[in-house]
Amino acid sequence: MIHPILIVEDDRKIARVVKVYLEGEGFRVVLAERGKEALELALKEQPSLVILDLMLPDMSGEEVCQELKEIGDFPVIMLTAKSSEEERVAGFALGADDYIVKPFSPRELVARVRAVLKRAKKKDLSVTGPISFNKGLLTIDGRSYEVKKKGTSIILTPTEFKIISVLAGSPGKVFTRGELVEKALGYEFEGYERSIDAHIKNLRQKIEDNPKNPILINTIYGVGYKFSGKIDA
Repeated sequence: MIHPILIVEDDRKIARVVKVYLEGEGFRVVLAERGKEALELALKEQPSLVILDLMLPDMSGEEVCQELKEIGDFPVIMLTAKSSEEERVAGFALGADDYIVKPFSPRELVARVRAVLKRAKKKDLSVTGPISFNKGLLTIDGRSYEVKKKGTSIILTPTEFKIISVLAGSPGKVFTRGELVEKALGYEFEGYERSIDAHIKNLRQKIEDNPKNPILINTIYGVGYKFSGKIDA
């Protein structure tokens, strides 16, 4: 079974245009106009990726995104007219893998879809694993695409996994936000550097014992981030 791309968009003209472009590139597409309909389709279809409008008639796109993440680890591209940096960062904080502002280029959207799917499936990660850090506090296995905290599996989005893989693949190396955008998101895009902050915040909530006093991912003020975990012998 080929898992489809789920488009959640109540503007039928926009949904139709996106559907035509994606199908033209060989993707199977299913459409939903409402949040509840999208969640039902996600359970049934197990989509490979979700393109999610944030302005829906029955529930907010943010709510839909949160519930989608409970159903499965679907990559999510948010599609919205909300264009401020604060709104983009808030979208990434909810677990979005990319964020596209309306009006948009359908060709660019297709390129973003391919980039997100490539990240989600990519296996040649910086950390090949399993590699354990800080006496088993964190274990990363690039072959099984699994992360454990103190032996218990934790769920990361594909983007979060890529970020921690990049950071942990070079312990002690300071990465600028721009470098992390390029390596984790797969492209350079002005204004996306600060989105990394939201992903880092999410990662710390999941992997650190005390997110407010992190020992694994440290902020280098004015520059970016570095991984300070120590590989177990």
